[in-house]
Amino acid sequence: MIVLQLDISEDRTLERLKTCSWWPNLKKDVAEYCQTCDRCQKANRDGGNKFVMTIQIQEPKSLWETACMDWVTALPPGGERSYNACLVSVDRCSKTPMFLPFHKDDTAMDTAIMMWNKVISHTGIFQNIISDRDPKFTSALWTNLHNQFGKKLSI
Repeated sequence: MIVLQLDISEDRTLERLKTCSWWPNLKKDVAEYCQTCDRCQKANRDGGNKFVMTIQIQEPKSLWETACMDWVTALPPGGERSYNACLVSVDRCSKTPMFLPFHKDDTAMDTAIMMWNKVISHTGIFQNIISDRDPKFTSALWTNLHNQFGKKLSI
């Protein structure tokens, strides 16, 4: 049975088992096992669209020109204000991270104010933000902020 735990592909599992053992309905048993195996299901799940249009991201020429941002949520409350989320911003040029404490129900305005006070005031406004299209970054607020500085927001 160790063979079944090593592989995540039904075909590869079957081939491996055939080299060291045989029993009636081997193929059927392997298929049933792989249909219920948690690891096999995660590896073979249908992710929907197989082909996604990608955009080539230019290498940044200067520090904090491009930032990658994402939220870490559902954290245990911490600090004086019981923050339960964290915004992680990483400069693509230097790979320098910044971690900002938030509450998971903070608005786009709260995010922009904190970013302005803690990050943008030191780094300058980003040319590009790479994120998972969170509404806190795609809102009209961020677009208008970039327009005010003559930058194009590309998320």
